[in-house]
Amino acid sequence: MRHWLLLLIGCLIGVAQAAPVESPVPAKAYLTLIIDDLGQNLPRDRRVLALPGPVTPSIMPDTLHAAEFAREAHAAGKIVMLHMPMDPATGPFAWHPDLPLDELKARLAAAFKAVPFTSGINNHEGSRMTAEPVAMAWLMGELQRRNKFFVDSRTSAKTVAAAEAQKIGLPSVSRDVFLDNERTEPAITAQLEEAIRLARKHGSAVVIGHPYPQTLAVLERELPKLKEQGIDWIDIKSMIALRGNQAGEAHGKQGVYR
Repeated sequence: MRHWLLLLIGCLIGVAQAAPVESPVPAKAYLTLIIDDLGQNLPRDRRVLALPGPVTPSIMPDTLHAAEFAREAHAAGKIVMLHMPMDPATGPFAWHPDLPLDELKARLAAAFKAVPFTSGINNHEGSRMTAEPVAMAWLMGELQRRNKFFVDSRTSAKTVAAAEAQKIGLPSVSRDVFLDNERTEPAITAQLEEAIRLARKHGSAVVIGHPYPQTLAVLERELPKLKEQGIDWIDIKSMIALRGNQAGEAHGKQGVYR
């Protein structure tokens, strides 16, 4: 009898040891949405302001309606961002690795003047520029001096921008999902679903899209459904506070940006 009892206990222990340990599911799922490349077309851009939630408009300084749309967005209660051009972007505001620091300073100051009411910035393109540690370190220090935040669009796997922000404690966050690299409604819908999946898995997702007709059509249709799917749509400042300057699993290790 004792032999069978010991055998049974051994089997139960073996089952317990073999049982997989599931990762805890976050209690909440949060999503933040930024729309880039604004300031070029007021009727189109106003559709962004009309989206049902705390969308963050990011406005390009070298556009015809940059200042006017920034004022409208601010008046509508939106957090306004400067969409800062960086190499390979071109134009009078664009940052390039071969420019001296004084010119970078002048272009950033001019960009802030062109887009009033800005609370922070994210990079437009920037594949080469965001890989420049000296320039990115200066930028983060300047944003801290101006009391602005930074969003790394992560257009390059070699970016050091968020890492430099983290080093000095500048409020910042990194993009997780681009909605519309492929400009079709099915592809954009699939990317939004991916963002929702990530938010459920990790607790939050930062999403960037553009004011393409297909993107706006998907967002107008799908965003009102977020709450019933258990997703809390929050503004960019709330997302930065939520993440506490920590890198997500895709961008770093143990909260530190790679």
